[in-house]
This record gives sequence, C-alpha cells and structure tokens, in this order.
Amino acid sequence: MENSIYLGLSKQMVLRTNMDIIANNVANMNTPGYRGQNTIFAEYISDPKGQKDPLSFVIDHGQYQITDPGSLRTTENPLDVALTGPGFLGIQAPDGEVAYTRDGHFQVGTDGTLVTGAGLAVVDSGGSPITLPENSTEISISQDGTLSNQDGTIGQLMIAEFEDIQKLEPIGNNLYRTDAATKPPENTRVTQGVLEGSNVKPVVEMTRMIDTLRSFQSVQRILQNENDRLRSAIQKLTQGS
Repeated sequence: MENSIYLGLSKQMVLRTNMDIIANNVANMNTPGYRGQNTIFAEYISDPKGQKDPLSFVIDHGQYQITDPGSLRTTENPLDVALTGPGFLGIQAPDGEVAYTRDGHFQVGTDGTLVTGAGLAVVDSGGSPITLPENSTEISISQDGTLSNQDGTIGQLMIAEFEDIQKLEPIGNNLYRTDAATKPPENTRVTQGVLEGSNVKPVVEMTRMIDTLRSFQSVQRILQNENDRLRSAIQKLTQGS
C-alpha cells in the first residue's frame, strides 16, 4: 500500500541532489576554470516477493561535467594562466596527493611556493611543488608550461590529459581527482596573463532550478494526497469494524 510513497520519496531525494548541484553551479558562475556539473539519473527496478508488478525507483547514478570551455579574459598578471585544449593543471591537494584543476589563477605564497587562491601548491611535471626564487622578476610561462625568470628555467607546470574526462571526480576547491592514467598534453597549450572563466550559463541554470523546484513541489503534493487517501481508508476500515 505504501509503494507509491516510496516511489515518490525516491524521486524527491534525487531532485534534492539535483538542486544541490545546480545551486553549486550558480555559486561558481564567476569562478575561474569552473566547469558546471549535471546529475545522471537512473532507474532501479525492484521486484519484491509477492508483488505482481515490479517497482521502478529513481536514483542519482552520479554526475558529469560540462566540458565546454569557458570564455578567456586577459588579466596581464604574469602568474595567471589559461589552458586551451582538454588538459588540466596539477595541484597538491590537502592530503598531499595530486589533484587537477582548470583554474590558473596563481599567486606566490609567503615561502615562495606557487599556490592557488585556496593556498594549495602548484606542482611541476614530477609532482613536486614549484618554488620561485626570492629575486624572481620577468616571470615567463611558455605554451608547454615551462616557467622561467630572468635567470633561466624554474620548472614546468604539470599539465595532464585524460582518455575520459568524465572519470574526474570533483572534490571541492575547484579540484578533481581520478585513478585513471594521465596522457601527455599533446593537445593543450598554456596562455600566460589570461584566465578561463566558468562555463556555467546563469540563465540555463536558473531555468533548471525553477523546473527542479516545481517537480519537487509536484511530487510533494502527490505524496500528501496519497497520505490523505491512506489515512481516510484506515479511518473507514476502523469505523466499519
């Protein structure tokens, strides 16, 4: 008798997850290098014993990133870089492991380490943090990510490409992580003094948010009506006995 409530509740849970993802997209519409996320829905068929018809539940199977590049904006900051192509920059995550990002808005930390806006170290092609010498001037970053100052080469940014970008899992701070093997960055180029913007389209995300809210409210009304029906049936059965 409660099957309809269970089915409606499964959809509401998925809609709530979808709303969280949309809200996160909207919150990051001005974050450099951010890529919007979408929910992947799937159908889960349950065939309980004693039931003539199987039950079709809704589950959120995961999420995927929108791979369209964001618009480029010139900043003339020598530590800002933008990637043209499918690659990602290597960053040292809080746990010390390498994570990846498209956000090339870098700065120099108090100890001379090249860091992200969140203070995480930018790593070189070998996975070690990049440190700029104290007297560094005339910072130059070439198309292959080689970083130099007036005295010569300092290091090379880690730039990684992947066979399947959708295997990158977002972990917060505009970072991704994956167990998939990296590929040489044959199709990615670095541009200095430029930032890639977010690829989130605010109007599209707001429309999705309204549609999701309306769907949630519609299911809520259905669940309320079903609850009222069950309560009325129980009351009538009780009175009849």
